[in-house]
Amino acid sequence: MAVKQSDSVLPSAREEILRASGDGPTEQLLLCTGVESTTHDVKTFTFEPAGPPGPRPLRHAPGQYLTFTFEIGGAEFCRCYTIASPPTRPRTASITVKRVPGGTVSNWLHDHLTPGTALRSRGPLGEFSMHRHPADKYLFLCAGSGITPAMSMTRTLYDLADPADVIFINSARSPEDIIFRRELERITATAKNIRVTHICEAEAPAEHWEGHRGRLTLDVLRQIAPDFRDREVFTCGPPPYMDAVRRMLTDAGFPMEHHHQETFEAPPPADTPPAADTPTFAVELTRSGLTIECDAATPLLEAASRSGITLPSSCGRGMCGSCMATLVEGAVEMQHNGGISPRDRAQNKILLCCSTPLEDLAVDA
Repeated sequence: MAVKQSDSVLPSAREEILRASGDGPTEQLLLCTGVESTTHDVKTFTFEPAGPPGPRPLRHAPGQYLTFTFEIGGAEFCRCYTIASPPTRPRTASITVKRVPGGTVSNWLHDHLTPGTALRSRGPLGEFSMHRHPADKYLFLCAGSGITPAMSMTRTLYDLADPADVIFINSARSPEDIIFRRELERITATAKNIRVTHICEAEAPAEHWEGHRGRLTLDVLRQIAPDFRDREVFTCGPPPYMDAVRRMLTDAGFPMEHHHQETFEAPPPADTPPAADTPTFAVELTRSGLTIECDAATPLLEAASRSGITLPSSCGRGMCGSCMATLVEGAVEMQHNGGISPRDRAQNKILLCCSTPLEDLAVDA
């Protein structure tokens, strides 16, 4: 059965959402205005535009993200964080971050970011949004902090009183690790078209878990969403979780053109050497005065890394925009995932992580 296109979102509201990311990403300072503990190892940070006082909306589509630049210990770090708040509440934007053992940025955020601190950001970015795939029925599958884009989309539908049917399946380690648990309970108590199910691998010390146990399987999915094949599916979580979901849906005969997923983790470098007849070009990095070789099958960022040169980057997938540079001379082929706007491309900007050379190049990097 085909997934129907939805007219359920109010037309004026839908137009506002569609307009949200129409101008592409912008760079701006965001001022932290609030910090809230969401679970024992997760915090939510709320921001508004820095600068003169007055209402200035932060326009974005539900599910999009921002790239932040942090200065920690004399070094710069770029990280992508989904905007967990909905575009229906445009005066602020919030991100929800899990503390990662040994994680430089997540630990800095938890230990040092306080209201009044300004951070550099770029965005909104990303194609992972229900506004690009409108439907009458949605299935949100998430695990861990991958809950944030599903939460932004759910909050948006809830705020708009949208009648779209939503099944939200969230996997967590234990009940105490369920992010946004109380808010989701409030949403489901007042919106009968939104159903939320949590799956926990283990119990919490202070709570006996009576819900689904273990991990998401096809049998469990059929119990919770017997009509899952008729839904538009959005998946976000750790790469092993998303790989398992993709295999499960494929094996079940799900129409994968209606499956969408997002990850900010960089893919590993390709192990396969280029074909013997692949041409190689000289790439001048004008800022450093160095010249490297790069074949037509290798992204510029990877070629620089192989030459011992570290350039700014984060996602490695053409999503975050942190490796953007100006192409001074030459031509490239660029296969990006939403991390660069038409305006940037018109100014000869490229993303080094997903651009391969078509001839000798000069790049401002």
